[in-house]
Amino acid sequence: MHDNHLSRHAQQVLTVTQGKAHLHGPGSDPSIARSWLRCLEDYHLDPALSIAPTVLEHGRVLESRERLQQVLHIAGNEMTSLHQQLSGAGHAVLLTDARGVILNCVTAPAERQIFERAGLWLGADWSEACEGTNGIGTCLVERQSLTIHQDEHFRGRHTGLTCSASPVFDPHGELLAVLDVSSARRDVSRQSQFHTMALVNLSAKMIESCYFLRCFDNQWLLRFHLQAESVGLFSEGLLAFDGEGRICAVNQSALNLLGHIRGGLLGKTVEAFFDCSLDELLGRASIGAAASWPLRTRDGRKLFAVLRGEARRPLPTPRAPAPHVAQVPRLAGICLDDATLQADFRKALRVYERDVPLLINGETGSGKEAFAKAVHHASQRAEKAFVALNCAAIPESLIESELFGYRGGSFTGARKEGMRGKLQQADGGTLFLDEIGDMPLALQTRLLRVLEDRQVVPIGGEPEAVNVRIISATHRNLLERVQDGSFREDLYYRLNGLEVALPALRDRSDKSQLLDFLLAEEAGTETVLIDGAAREALLGFAWPGNVRQLRNVLRTLAALCDGGRIGLADLPAMIRQARPVVMQTVEEPSEHPLEDAERLALLNALEQTRWHMTHTAEQLGVSRNTLYRKLRKHGIAR
Repeated sequence: MHDNHLSRHAQQVLTVTQGKAHLHGPGSDPSIARSWLRCLEDYHLDPALSIAPTVLEHGRVLESRERLQQVLHIAGNEMTSLHQQLSGAGHAVLLTDARGVILNCVTAPAERQIFERAGLWLGADWSEACEGTNGIGTCLVERQSLTIHQDEHFRGRHTGLTCSASPVFDPHGELLAVLDVSSARRDVSRQSQFHTMALVNLSAKMIESCYFLRCFDNQWLLRFHLQAESVGLFSEGLLAFDGEGRICAVNQSALNLLGHIRGGLLGKTVEAFFDCSLDELLGRASIGAAASWPLRTRDGRKLFAVLRGEARRPLPTPRAPAPHVAQVPRLAGICLDDATLQADFRKALRVYERDVPLLINGETGSGKEAFAKAVHHASQRAEKAFVALNCAAIPESLIESELFGYRGGSFTGARKEGMRGKLQQADGGTLFLDEIGDMPLALQTRLLRVLEDRQVVPIGGEPEAVNVRIISATHRNLLERVQDGSFREDLYYRLNGLEVALPALRDRSDKSQLLDFLLAEEAGTETVLIDGAAREALLGFAWPGNVRQLRNVLRTLAALCDGGRIGLADLPAMIRQARPVVMQTVEEPSEHPLEDAERLALLNALEQTRWHMTHTAEQLGVSRNTLYRKLRKHGIAR
């Protein structure tokens, strides 16, 4: 049966590539037909041949990941968020390099084997020359977003896949990576991919913009758009220039907004394209986010812009910062005005100085890494390295090399000079192990040995002494993972010298001070005020994404506000329209108190997750089917 399918698909490919009429089916798309022709004539591939994809050696995958380290770091959270937006089930989110080699994959653990059987391995080469027409490879050739749906694949063995891919370009217009969402479900229609493709495009643009901003962190950076409210969003134009005003790099949105090709901009001065002098432009610069201001092009078009950099002339004296900021000068990036949090920090610092491991527990986004950094920077090791490793963001097959490093030539493809692991990089300082609950069991054993012996053994190398202090963090219940056998009990007690439970943002007593603190950080040298109604809405929101979500919202508000004031109308709709989560009060005893309590728990969880059913089910610890059954039972509908 399988052989018959391969033969039929191969015949269909040959029919189309021989120029015979094909009004329906995959061959009716000219771009698919062109790709199939390339596969036959340029790459000499056989559509009926069923062979597994080429997979790079471990060392070469590590080298590729190291080259794209910044991109992988930026893309990690975006890929996880994209997977969640797609409700997860049946999807794999992939990131490849410019050759089509898979460097990271986000999928549900239970579905990993399904995608591996389809050939979506870490290190697999999905270039068009190797695997024929497919989302990743054809995106690399066409340099544009596209969907390859099932029979549109060249190889018959891939016709069970549907792939939507989008290119990621660097600041100079060179192809940097490909972001792809693949599904192995047969019931996926091509029409259903319009929504998926839109999300993939948006995520790819976000990765591009973040990478551009990071590449030119120390340069003058002009951000602009036709609409003031769009400055700071993924569609904004980005233009970097040096101290003499000469343009170093632009993104595609900037080229579109200015109506020029890249070669016509690079090396020219900004004064050639904008109707203002360089001194006037630099006078409007700001270190942090700022309100946009009008900027005209030489041909008279009106844009709105923000310039990141240090102003060349004195700015108006900003208002004095909130008093609480000055109270913690050594703890940049964290607010500790909550009394319980202050007490926990003092205890954490005392035990850290005595070389007692810290275990930080808290919901995702509650500030675990910021707390760990604050402990490090307040300690006697402040001048030494603080090295972070997210155990959940690194593929399992690579985490050993990332943590322990390897000696040159220790395996096929290894670099001659080897690679220092995170433990060696943190020597003398602090190693922060985020999401420690997701560390594979085999590595837990090796980490325990390092903690006991104070020595690290790189892959293929000899023991090396290390002087490192460990701070670990998790949002999971590690004791439950100990009980189900997925986490070593002895390692748990070794890491848990002192456990600090960070409160969720909704439970913190210093929400008002934290709001001012984060807004001051995001506004930089500008003075930005919040109206009373807007402040009340922000403080009353449930913030399921915790401090990370609040910071992102304030960053956007600070960038877009005009006149240095944020009003209720400026807030995102989800915050304006949210109702504060309140406890139910009744004057008379209920006839069904248990059912009423369950209904209230469901409503509160739905409000906190903004009615995201997968997240709600996870928060309540039930399956989605059980959640839907309980919603029907209580008559709850959006």
